[in-house]
Amino acid sequence: MDIEEDIRALELDPPDVNGVPNPDAKMEEVVKSDNPEEEEIVKSDKMEEEDHPQQGQTIHVEEQAKENISAKEKEISSTENEDEGDVELDRKRHLNVVFIGHVDAGKSTIGGQILFLSNQVDERTIQKYEKEAKDKSRESWYMAYIMDTNEEERVKGKTVEVGRAHFETETTRFTILDAPGHKSYVPNMISGASQADIGVLVISARKGEFETGYERGGQTREHVLLAKTLGVAKLLVVVNKMDDHTVQWSKERYDEIESKMAPFLKSSGYNVKKDVQFLPISGLHGVNMKTRVDKKVCPWWNGPCFFEILDTIEGPPRNPKDPFRMPIIDKFKDMGTTVMGKVESGTVREGDSLLVMPNKIQVKVTAVMCDESKVKSAGPGENLRVRVAGIEEEDIASGFVLSSIAKPIPCVSEFVAQLQILELLDNAIFTAGYKAVLHIHAVVEECEIIELLQQIDPKTRKPMKKKVLFVKNGAVILCRVQVNNLICIEKFSDVPQLGRFTLRTEGKTVAVGKVTDIPAASN
Repeated sequence: MDIEEDIRALELDPPDVNGVPNPDAKMEEVVKSDNPEEEEIVKSDKMEEEDHPQQGQTIHVEEQAKENISAKEKEISSTENEDEGDVELDRKRHLNVVFIGHVDAGKSTIGGQILFLSNQVDERTIQKYEKEAKDKSRESWYMAYIMDTNEEERVKGKTVEVGRAHFETETTRFTILDAPGHKSYVPNMISGASQADIGVLVISARKGEFETGYERGGQTREHVLLAKTLGVAKLLVVVNKMDDHTVQWSKERYDEIESKMAPFLKSSGYNVKKDVQFLPISGLHGVNMKTRVDKKVCPWWNGPCFFEILDTIEGPPRNPKDPFRMPIIDKFKDMGTTVMGKVESGTVREGDSLLVMPNKIQVKVTAVMCDESKVKSAGPGENLRVRVAGIEEEDIASGFVLSSIAKPIPCVSEFVAQLQILELLDNAIFTAGYKAVLHIHAVVEECEIIELLQQIDPKTRKPMKKKVLFVKNGAVILCRVQVNNLICIEKFSDVPQLGRFTLRTEGKTVAVGKVTDIPAASN
């Protein structure tokens, strides 16, 4: 009888004591499982707990502790995974590719085709653009619409702004900079090329179009000179429109273009054997771009295709341990002040304190964005959006530089430079008092030549002894340059990207140069 009562007592919950529900009953509700078998086990466990209530409590405490530990381990492992993700992002090298060349050579179309071939644009979007282009009776422009996004560019069929886009291959992340080819927009082209590591010079093989771009006044020549000055060390010369009815993949036409371009590239300062590669393609139909051209189409071409060359091309050497330098090309408000630019030297991390020069305002980095994704740190060559605290958007202008505090960038209003005179307007003479517009990284400033120091012999590269008062086209000269406002620059020998510049007058590039000396006071 006693045993029966015991069993009944175990099976039935005892009534509430003083109106307080039984704690064990609650515990049973909590551990009720969806699985009936588990429920049986829980019940039998419950019986044992009745006999040893303290032991049951310790078991639950232990279980909770275990759960907490495993949750912490999960957190740690997830943060480790995040770190690994960051490392993953850093593992692929990054290159900026600028597309340059005469207007209508097909730069935007090639850019659009690259994005389509690397699955950055879907088929439906292409069909939409095809219809838009047809409505404007410009059927062959539809690929360019991927890069030329605003209405003005689409109506005229001319790129105005520098278009930006991203794509990846097996080994490299690329940023495409689609520069305008028209001579009215050369300043925009300069800002695009100044951010680039490698250049793709697009040449149209169509009869008459190559000749127009190459002759005096054509943009092919000016773009090559500017690219070299702006530090584009490697050049990929793409002979486009090879499928045109005036060309039809003709080897003679391709060889003619190569034989005319090679000497000119050499005279512009490129080592044609080491730094330049030629390649025939059709940008509109994507031939010889992602895969090699079919032998039926072009039996004489045995070289690699466009993507293969991009994958193997070497970028410029960079040192992530140098003092940090990032020229600002744009700024906007986004949960604080955000600046855009390309890191020219050093590394930036979230939480860093930096200086905005020439203001000398100290800021704290609150976020670093690279290609739309947030990263903890980024090294040289990356295009970044950096959110900073401690400065208002209106206190920043394009051409300012984010710089390390330990070794800030020099700010000057005067510097010594070595200039090469290319082509002065109307055979003018170049002398003290000559005024022009200076383009150096993202800075555009009016400047004046205040003194000619020495003329340099182009053959021996040594200074001439005689005093120089003026020079003409083709001369190389050391001179003192003065600007109205403070600008941030480096010696060419220290950071080449921040020490090379162009001088332009009335829409023409008249000289290219490099900063050889900075007054000691500016440091």
